[in-house]
Amino acid sequence: MAQSFEKARFLTVQEVAQLMRVSSMTVYRLIRAGDLPAVRVGRSFRVRDVDVDGYLQSRYTQAG
Repeated sequence: MAQSFEKARFLTVQEVAQLMRVSSMTVYRLIRAGDLPAVRVGRSFRVRDVDVDGYLQSRYTQAG
């Protein structure tokens, strides 16, 4: 594991949506599809910041 959980910075679904400039529903879809790893805390989800970075890097394409 690249980063231990005790040092990880967890983001809410809303924070991830704002960071990625998408709706929170899109983030929930990514989590449910297994494309974006998340931890369930009570009735909500938390996503590690490194997992958001990893997702974006894996989807990055060069234009042109």
